[in-house]
Amino acid sequence: MSERHDFHARIRWTGNRGEGTRRYTGYDRNWVIDTPGKPPVAASNDPRLGGDPALHNPEDLLLSALASCHMLWYLHLASNTGIIVMAYQDAPIGQAESEPDGSGSFRAVTLRPKIEVAAGTDLAKARALHAEIHRHCFIARSVNFPVTCEPEVTESRPRD
Repeated sequence: MSERHDFHARIRWTGNRGEGTRRYTGYDRNWVIDTPGKPPVAASNDPRLGGDPALHNPEDLLLSALASCHMLWYLHLASNTGIIVMAYQDAPIGQAESEPDGSGSFRAVTLRPKIEVAAGTDLAKARALHAEIHRHCFIARSVNFPVTCEPEVTESRPRD
């Protein structure tokens, strides 16, 4: 039986320069994401659409959410199967397309995790866990574009 999970956030536009949206070029595309009990996140639109390049944009957040969900499930499955993960990092790439009318969508995301496992780990088994993750990951199961994974798994070297 499935169990419902509710997530809450508040999005608050902070880009009013004093005249609201009177002119398309007269306001900033900035906002704050407030999640109960957590620090606020300052965000903006993609710089190509008038956003602040120093702030996270929705595309950054979606890509990060996919990679983070994948990582958390990998760590969970690794722990359950006796694979000891020593380090994990990812540099995912999202491919999106824009249409002439300004609309757009993600076409694909490639996750590129680099995972360091304890010496003596079965590397093939550690790599194989990635194929199982999309059965579990809330975010990957919710998007309508392909999410692929190109993992690199290496054994931990003794530290000096």
